[in-house]
Amino acid sequence: MPVSTPTTNSSPARRVSLLTLGCARNEVDSEELAGRLAEGGWELTADPEDAEVVVVNTCGFVESAKKDSVDTLLAAADTGAKVVAVGCLAERYGAELAESLPEADAVLGFDHYPDLAERLGDVVAGRPVAAHTPTDRRTLLPISPVRRSAAAGAVAIPGHAQDGPAPRAPWVPGVLRTRLDDAPVAALKIASGCDRRCSFCAIPSFRGAFVSRRPEEILAEAAWLAERGVRELFLVSENSTSYGKDLGREHGGGRALELLLPALAEVPGVERVRVSYLQPAETRPGLVRAIASTPGVAPYFDLSFQHASEPVLRRMRRFGGRGPFLALIDQIRELAPTAGIRTNVIVGFPGETEEDLRELERFLTAARLDTVGVFGYSDEDGTEAATLDGKLDADTIAERVGRISALVEELTAQRAEERVGEVVDVLVETAGEETTGRAAHQGPEVDGECVLLDAGDRTPGELVRCEVVDSVGVDLVVRPCAPGPDAGR
Repeated sequence: MPVSTPTTNSSPARRVSLLTLGCARNEVDSEELAGRLAEGGWELTADPEDAEVVVVNTCGFVESAKKDSVDTLLAAADTGAKVVAVGCLAERYGAELAESLPEADAVLGFDHYPDLAERLGDVVAGRPVAAHTPTDRRTLLPISPVRRSAAAGAVAIPGHAQDGPAPRAPWVPGVLRTRLDDAPVAALKIASGCDRRCSFCAIPSFRGAFVSRRPEEILAEAAWLAERGVRELFLVSENSTSYGKDLGREHGGGRALELLLPALAEVPGVERVRVSYLQPAETRPGLVRAIASTPGVAPYFDLSFQHASEPVLRRMRRFGGRGPFLALIDQIRELAPTAGIRTNVIVGFPGETEEDLRELERFLTAARLDTVGVFGYSDEDGTEAATLDGKLDADTIAERVGRISALVEELTAQRAEERVGEVVDVLVETAGEETTGRAAHQGPEVDGECVLLDAGDRTPGELVRCEVVDSVGVDLVVRPCAPGPDAGR
């Protein structure tokens, strides 16, 4: 992991290690923090044992993620280094986390990010750093989305930093980010926060109101990533379908993402652009067409269905149902028959009946999705769902998770088998004894992969046209074939 960065002063560099948990959004945040720390005189090291300070970018989404974050903080403390907690768990719980976890030398929130280099200096010097005091970050920006752009520069929004003191007024065409690996795919944040009020989700309270990044900022960072060997841009946010609603008509308003995608695909060096985190209720026909048919954009739809029973969805404070969801899938496949479609579902939600579960099974069977993440419901602090009646016991939830997971495993394996004979463009990610990569319908980490037979000499980042010759679960076995004139586009 090539992360060492020379400092500009003559004093010996202090060494810091960054550990990242959770989603691709957190990966972007960590690379912003790495940029800030390098600029502040810290040398980045991949080895926590070799660092004066270990910064753990935590996840606070669900109980299992919280436990992983705490375990990582404890393991970091065992190295003898100073330990600093940042990220969602630290933002969400702040002083409460600091009190319950004395092994952490500091617990810092998003507002500490601009001055993180200085705060780590305080920690190493033994100066006390007050733990973050949590607040509902939705209250930090105007309620009206169109008024947020002018105000956002005064609020710390992880992953939105540009090089300069005031990135929005005026905008400075630089990037405050340091790559933490040399992978040919990188997450690129297009927005942060969420204005939706799903009853099971606490994310808006600690990530804040929805704020789009300006297109010129995103394009500048895309070019910066391409110059450093990135060939696939993975666009991330809490809700990509809302992109641009706060930017005004000059940036396309509700069509801003449709306009941004072709521009990103034309960035020199970029082979593929992939969009993630789409809300079905906000996925308009124009956006479907843009993703399905723009050259250089992967026909890939990461749709957050969560369930298919209308009564359960209404208790979740969400829209849709089996009929509308299948109609959306039909619309996608009419434009791009081989498009990749994935989703996540929650089972065992308060009040979920056997009929609700059967409705979910009917939807999954008809939808023929490529990948489905199955999660059992658990109460989250501060959410409406935690107060609902009709709670199911843990054994029932576990049984339903197993039941839906078994169905999903069968259905997604069948969907992969249907792809035998297709021609796909595979972005090589690992090369050696076994060469692997991902086709357009496969998102990074969360979906299946392609194993290349008779790969020859390949390098990570190369786009190889292949024929699918077999499948193993959700993974595909492919063999290179002659490239067509539109390979990669």
